[in-house]
Amino acid sequence: MGHGLAHLRLGAVNIDGVMLNDTFSPVIHHFLVSRGCSYTVELERSIFSQPRAVAGRLLAEAVGCTMSGEEALDAYFEERARYVATHPVHVNEGALELVLRLRELGLATVCYGGLAKDHFDTFLGGHAGLFDGPGYICTDGIRPGLHEIATDHFGLEHDRVLVIDDVARVAEAARLLGMPFIGHPSRFEHSFQRQLMAEAGVRYLVDSLHAVDETLLRTVDARAAVGTVWAD
Repeated sequence: MGHGLAHLRLGAVNIDGVMLNDTFSPVIHHFLVSRGCSYTVELERSIFSQPRAVAGRLLAEAVGCTMSGEEALDAYFEERARYVATHPVHVNEGALELVLRLRELGLATVCYGGLAKDHFDTFLGGHAGLFDGPGYICTDGIRPGLHEIATDHFGLEHDRVLVIDDVARVAEAARLLGMPFIGHPSRFEHSFQRQLMAEAGVRYLVDSLHAVDETLLRTVDARAAVGTVWAD
């Protein structure tokens, strides 16, 4: 193992889309288009990584308010349950190695996401020892929750926390806070997240978690130290 990173102190890794496969984009897309909605970049951007109550309201509005936000959310999760019955949730290739790499470089690590902790316990509980502090932080009530993760849970300045996420809304929040960010956008064929991340100025976009290697992490660390992680 080489020397640890000079500036970064924490790696905050999103659960769904980074640690686990993306089982949300396909379901949101089907939920909307099956009800006659035109799936646009604006619609996707408005819904992704919102608090559940907000996402439910937006889904209901998108389909013409034929249901309440709570009803839309219930219908969405019913569709997701059917989806994962044939497309099981699993740990992404390279995800565990990524967390180990962060730790080997001297970072504390934490996992976060919008679902309750039992989601983490079910799919990553066997690997809970790879994460520090609370292990998993549910951000539904504080989305995107980056400030709270850094300051409330770990007592760190924003620029000391590396965020790895699959959603551009989180990238936008990270940029506003001056947080280093690596994007792992969904490869779902109808996803707009890669486009939105590029528009948000994300400098580092990866298709494979193996690409977040020591060389890239040291590059991000060096840029974080001088405040140039984000593209001009």
